[in-house]
Amino acid sequence: MSADRLAALRAELGRQGLDGVLVPRADEHLGEYVPANAERLLWLTGFSGSAGLAVVLAEKAAVFTDGRYVLQVQKQTDPALWERRHITEEPPEGWLKANAAVGARIGYDPMLFAEEALGRYRDAGVELVAVTVNPVDAVWADRPAAPMAAAVVHPVQYAGLDSAAKREEVAASLRVTGQDAAVLSDPASVAWLLNLRGDDVPHTPFALGFALLHADGGCELFMAPEKVGQGLRDWLGNAVSVADRSALPGALARMKGRTVRVDAAGSPAWFAQSLRAAGATVVAGMDPCVLPKAKKNAVERQGSRNAHQRDAVAVCRFLHWLDSAAGRESEMSAGAKLLALRGEVELFRGESFPAITGAGEDGAIIHYRATVETDRAIRPDETFLIDSGAQYLDGTTDITRTIWTGSGMAPAEIRDRSTRVLKGHIAIATAVFPAGTTGGHIDAFARAALWQAGLDYDHGTGHGVGSYLSVHEGPVSISKQARPVAIAEGMILSNEPGYYLPGGYGIRHENLVLAERRVFEAAVKPFLGFETLTLAPFDRRLIEMSLLTEAEMGWLDEYHARVWRVVGPAVLGETREWLAAACAPLLRR
Repeated sequence: MSADRLAALRAELGRQGLDGVLVPRADEHLGEYVPANAERLLWLTGFSGSAGLAVVLAEKAAVFTDGRYVLQVQKQTDPALWERRHITEEPPEGWLKANAAVGARIGYDPMLFAEEALGRYRDAGVELVAVTVNPVDAVWADRPAAPMAAAVVHPVQYAGLDSAAKREEVAASLRVTGQDAAVLSDPASVAWLLNLRGDDVPHTPFALGFALLHADGGCELFMAPEKVGQGLRDWLGNAVSVADRSALPGALARMKGRTVRVDAAGSPAWFAQSLRAAGATVVAGMDPCVLPKAKKNAVERQGSRNAHQRDAVAVCRFLHWLDSAAGRESEMSAGAKLLALRGEVELFRGESFPAITGAGEDGAIIHYRATVETDRAIRPDETFLIDSGAQYLDGTTDITRTIWTGSGMAPAEIRDRSTRVLKGHIAIATAVFPAGTTGGHIDAFARAALWQAGLDYDHGTGHGVGSYLSVHEGPVSISKQARPVAIAEGMILSNEPGYYLPGGYGIRHENLVLAERRVFEAAVKPFLGFETLTLAPFDRRLIEMSLLTEAEMGWLDEYHARVWRVVGPAVLGETREWLAAACAPLLRR
């Protein structure tokens, strides 16, 4: 089937006078999770990861993805049809330069690429051609319809601020910079600014649409009218107009002579191209909602604490259940069990991403997804990695625990690797740093213990997390490739170093942390540190005590005592007994 689809696409390229095409894993909002009608890369190649791109030429084709998916892409794509490449080590622009004729006409959909991303192809020796009809869509006969779930109100009791206050805050930032309006193409920004949510994409409560925020605080929302009921219209108020998405080109045309901010890294290139064609001045700048959205207000911070405490009860019940499940349960049944337990939690609205449940060698696939075809039993005496999260009305969670399924201690090598990862986790959890520090500055804290043994991991250490929004939120991350944006008070980040032995096992220890002020008598400028939000014990069968310092053991004991104090009263019977043992102080040697 993949061969037939590739052949049909190549025929369509000929009809459009193109020598090739770029097919990203993206929708017109450039988000991580996309609706079924935007899964073009999956439809064409069979690769289901959340990040990737295909380049199709008349005689050759390649699919690119990052370190999280290098093993997955090899399993899911046909090597007779697709070259498989690491997107940073062998970037697509280099592949094009090596494989396409000089001046070849390479098509791209301007709604699926940001201008910044297109700039990488400047020296590829090809001509990029903006298509009006996406070639994949032209041959995708059974393409699903666009999602039409109703947009709903997100109450101020969870949002913390009403939309008018948010719009005035963001509009004021536009006035300061002399900009008349800003394009909002990220549905997370639209959701946050207008205090609305939806159900258009998996795992993230988005109502897909676009907005133009004006410097006077007025806002134009472009969303299918059938998704916006009268109750939501009343909620939005008179300062927010609603029009069908088909009205967007006309609205951009009316910006002639105005100065408009467009996020060159996060908005489709079509917006800047259309505005320039209309005679507007386009200023490249970060989406003005991104930073205020990332800096959670007091209500959102407390909501996240509350959500994590409730989530912890489900996670601890699951970990107790799992402790006796080896040999009787599978990767998929374990994920289903945790989902069922979370379903009993107040304010639960679904998973924040599909649970990653990797037993043994599957845990080494960083973003492994168990399927009916790949599902296998969780066997005794192996590692089991489960990375999962939940959406609650008051917060979003994300936690990874690696478990040893044997009754005794894990083998020495695995204990060594797990403890080095745990040391990195503790280093981030206890980090104190001056305001202005970026995630790139502290990423090495998490890797130091691994580096000392000649080891590393091929993913970031932490990502931002939204407030009942995306589990992966910008603009800050903890990574070697982190953007130069400072960590700020109120930001929620993941803390998830790892280690992976291909074909052997995977280890990751993840909690979410909240950036908060740290006060020092001698400090001459503000300092920050992290409050750990996630509450669940770490498996001591994977800890090599001789590698831990006294301070690290003290942190673990304090953390486990807090888990017991918060979660213990909410669990009963055997689960309570298990949790007491799991949270007991470490035995010093």
